[in-house]
Amino acid sequence: MELHSHFNAENQTAFEHVIQHLKEKGIRITETRKAVVAYIIESDDHPSAEMIYQDLLPNYPNMSLATVYNNLKLLLEEGFVTKLKRTNDNTTYYDFMGHEHLNVICEVCGKITDFMDVEIPSLKKEAHTQTGYKITKEVLSIYGICPDCQN
Repeated sequence: MELHSHFNAENQTAFEHVIQHLKEKGIRITETRKAVVAYIIESDDHPSAEMIYQDLLPNYPNMSLATVYNNLKLLLEEGFVTKLKRTNDNTTYYDFMGHEHLNVICEVCGKITDFMDVEIPSLKKEAHTQTGYKITKEVLSIYGICPDCQN
């Protein structure tokens, strides 16, 4: 399987998991689909569809922005990414959900930072215990003012 040479072991495992899941659901695995999956997994940022499109276009000149949106929609439906909104613009950003974390979003500049080591499984269990709901997914964000904007 052709992957970027800078994929670390964790990203490689996540990539293989996503691709295998899609194959098992009978979803066609194209080169552009693999590129979008790899991009979102490797991203240290929370990219928009437009950012992904612009970054991948040089290597995939026949890819359209609609292709990126369709792939993100699929990954969203399958639970591999979540949508994020910043308070200071209308752009939708995407976050790969390969590890347990929350997003902390600055209300001034829109910066999004991952907050790691959060006990999300216990939060889901408690939500089930208190409400009786079968919890299928969670989309949690915390808003505040980042250190740069506090100055």
